[in-house]
Amino acid sequence: MMQSRRMDPLLRRAQDHEDEVARDLAERQRALDTHTSRLEELRRYAEEYANSQMALTSPAQLANRRAFIERLDSAVQQQRQTVDRNREKVEAERARLLLASRDKQVLEQLAASYRAQEKVVSDRRDQREMDDLGARRARLSRLDDESGNDT
Repeated sequence: MMQSRRMDPLLRRAQDHEDEVARDLAERQRALDTHTSRLEELRRYAEEYANSQMALTSPAQLANRRAFIERLDSAVQQQRQTVDRNREKVEAERARLLLASRDKQVLEQLAASYRAQEKVVSDRRDQREMDDLGARRARLSRLDDESGNDT
């Protein structure tokens, strides 16, 4: 079996791995986009709530409002941390995809090198066969000429 043919299963496996990592990256990116969107919604809501003018009639209502704003700020902070963690996961997946792509590229280059070597060997063999065929024809032609001259 030719070396380039032996590379085919490795190339398919490398392509499958690269595809899998690309799918993982896309999934992580969607999760990051979702969490980023939630963060923006929370920020907008917290800002709107903090800037809204409410008629507060008692110290208890004022305390409730402050507590709610603090809970909103805490939720924004937690969501920001979630976005940061997801961003790190996306970057890790990007790095994995880059490595998988490089691995596949190395295998493709190796297979191409094997194919080029095999082509050189095949071309030499074909040329040798053509040279042998030409030599046989020349010998047969010479023999025919010699046998034709004898009669």
